[in-house]
Parts: sequence; C-alpha cells; structure tokens
Amino acid sequence: MRISIAEAEGKLRELVNLAEQGEEVVLTHDGAPSVRLEPVIHSAGTQSETEAIAAELRKPLLLAAEGKPLSYAQKTRILQEIREMARHRNLPSDTDAARSQDFLYDEHGLPK
Repeated sequence: MRISIAEAEGKLRELVNLAEQGEEVVLTHDGAPSVRLEPVIHSAGTQSETEAIAAELRKPLLLAAEGKPLSYAQKTRILQEIREMARHRNLPSDTDAARSQDFLYDEHGLPK
C-alpha cells in the first residue's frame, strides 16, 4: 500500500496494524517513496545468538554427514531438544496461521 504522508496523518494505528499483518506500507512525499513501515522481528535476537542457535540445529546434520544413520530414538531426542529450545525463546505469542492472510481482505471479509 502506498499512501502520502498527509493522508497517513491520523491513520498511524491502522497503518501499523497492516504492516504487522505483512502488508507493505510505504509513505510517500510528493509522490516519491519516503518511508516504509515494517514490523520488528522479536525472535531474531543478536547475530551471535542467532549463529549459536543455527549451530545447535546443525548438529544432527553433522551426525548424518558422518555416514551414521540416526536411530528413531536419536531423531526423537533431537526433535524434543529443538522443541524445548523453542519454548525457552522469546517468540511472539500472537502469531496465528488462521489470521496470517488477513491483510488480503478488507473489513467486510472481501478480497482487496
């Protein structure tokens, strides 16, 4: 969605909601793009924290790369560890697949 800064005045909450739902919101000045609103991703963490998590998730691949097939018990344990890590992360709790495409529809439920 492109909207002029003058039109956006007084609609900030609505525009923020649209951006949080995944719609691209661009504010224009004299017809030219000036600012883009986009949500801050809360779960990303710092670069080093992200790299540490990625290294943890790569461990099973390293075991498999050594030519040792993983047993059912090993696969189950790895999945449990990943789930436990996810529970302890500061992930947004408001993400819902049922509402992920709302930005495609207007307030009456009709396609935009």
